[in-house]
Amino acid sequence: MRIIIFLGLFSLIVNGVGFGDPDEVKSVSVTEGHSVTLHTDVVKQRDEKIVWTYGPEDTIVAKIIGKANSFKLSEDERFRGRVNLNNQTGDLTISDVRTDHTGLYSLKISSNNKPSYKKFNVTVYARLPVPVISSSSSSERSSRLKCVVLCSVMNVSHDVSVSWYKGKSLLSSISVSDLNISSISLHLECLDDSYTCVLNNPITNQTQHLNTDVCHTCSDSPAMRGFVNTFIVLSVFCLIFVIIIGVCIHNRRGDKDTSYHHLTTNHHQGPAHIP
Repeated sequence: MRIIIFLGLFSLIVNGVGFGDPDEVKSVSVTEGHSVTLHTDVVKQRDEKIVWTYGPEDTIVAKIIGKANSFKLSEDERFRGRVNLNNQTGDLTISDVRTDHTGLYSLKISSNNKPSYKKFNVTVYARLPVPVISSSSSSERSSRLKCVVLCSVMNVSHDVSVSWYKGKSLLSSISVSDLNISSISLHLECLDDSYTCVLNNPITNQTQHLNTDVCHTCSDSPAMRGFVNTFIVLSVFCLIFVIIIGVCIHNRRGDKDTSYHHLTTNHHQGPAHIP
């Protein structure tokens, strides 16, 4: 039994690893300007021929030709000077990728006329710009002054959203259309916490923090100033009221003490002596 298993594993190594389901496609994501490597997951054998192709036209990106171990890299303008092939594994590396490198990459390994296949769906996301936060005109709603701020982005690609957060709590979010200027507004009575605007796609994000230069802090807001002024006025009135009540109570106690003193004096003197 062990001999059979060993022979099976040896056959896989010699003839190249089978890739399972030939229709299976592995998804790979990368940001524009970075490098991406597509792995064969095999160690190349001497007589194997490895061919990488791209797109529905099966444009040859790179290949290693069998025993001669000779390389051929793509002359396509999209890949020229960007492609590297590992001569031990056949792994394909594309450097400084652009969005037009997005697409389906197919690998074919031929050994003893027994081909194996593998497919990769590569998505290249454009670099995200830093969101821009600006102040809009304040608005009067329900007799309360609100600070309106806008978070704007421009010329972004697919699968991008822009969101407002307060701390870690999501306040609002929208999906951004391709190549359009988009913005999302936030209405604040005052800035009393960490507000951030986040632009993100499935693999990365850009964050911009809202600072006090754009929107007033709560301690400086008209609403807060009004509250403080009202509190001071009420406190003064309360203090005056307490003082008045204290004076009244003191005067009443004084009157009672005076009356009691007179009554006591008259009692000790007794009735008047008549000769």
